[in-house]
Amino acid sequence: MPQYCYIEQPFTLESGETLPSLTIAYDTYGTLNEDRSNVIWVMHGLTANSDVADWWPHTVEKGKFLDPEKYFIVCANMLGSCYGTTGPSSVNPATGKPWCGDFPRVTIRDAVKCHRLLAERLGISRIHEMIGVSLGGFQAIEWMVTDPDIADNVMFCATDSSCSPWLAAFNKSMYMAIATDPTYGEHRLDAARKGLATARSIALISYRGPFAYNMSQRDDENRPDPFFRRVQTYQEYQGEKLCRRFDVYSYVRICESGDSHDVGRGRGGIREALKKIKAKTLVIGISSDILFPPACLKELADSIPGSSFRVMESDFAHDGFLIEHAKLDALMKEWRATR
Repeated sequence: MPQYCYIEQPFTLESGETLPSLTIAYDTYGTLNEDRSNVIWVMHGLTANSDVADWWPHTVEKGKFLDPEKYFIVCANMLGSCYGTTGPSSVNPATGKPWCGDFPRVTIRDAVKCHRLLAERLGISRIHEMIGVSLGGFQAIEWMVTDPDIADNVMFCATDSSCSPWLAAFNKSMYMAIATDPTYGEHRLDAARKGLATARSIALISYRGPFAYNMSQRDDENRPDPFFRRVQTYQEYQGEKLCRRFDVYSYVRICESGDSHDVGRGRGGIREALKKIKAKTLVIGISSDILFPPACLKELADSIPGSSFRVMESDFAHDGFLIEHAKLDALMKEWRATR
């Protein structure tokens, strides 16, 4: 069950806009040891929540790399989400109604500012290991550059030091799909469900890639309707599934935060920024990931002093980090044994 941290003071965003207060939803697993040296901080992807055991199967278990018997694991729901942290589905105190589309745009740096506030409230000044995957990796990279002394070790997986034009193109296509829904902009949380479902369909193509689709969505050669393809219902189902648990305004704001990501912005460029990272670093790329190809992860690793780089073989593309938990567990344990 999530816990909540309430910040009653105004929270100023990078844009200059201000939220009157802030709520941060977070989950913890395990027990904080006496000298507070066993903290692992996990940062989640786009539509996940703070319950790591829910969205990352077979990781928060005894003997796994997120072993709650050894570590105190923290995951905070990111700013702009609809899973408890302040976002478009939260009540705007000025109106007594949900913010919806009136919620201001936020950046990855704003999200990291929330993480730092929560760490301070929890009395955590040092993190044993930080883990950032996908959009969570954006946050982890930003945090490690903002505060290089915060963590002793860090793992970045299926992510990048900035939002590439390739990723921004997918995001823009989703925004365009959402904008075609005539209910988008209406002040209600169930607005633009059709647009959101279409956007999710676009996103899934980038998450799964050709190998996963061709492996899991093959049609029966004897299908009676030559125009029916199994993958059509899969795309529709996944869009409808997201609409049951997410609202369009949260989705757009989180995607826009990804658009804002550039760790080198205002810091002399990406390479100069990444030189600030002091932690022992593992960078993991996924062999078939088309959203964050391994070459991008190799470039990231090459820019971080003393980092290690590994490629996890998987046919599941970007979603490989969610599915190939055994392979990821082996990579993490190998790295920990050598650092």
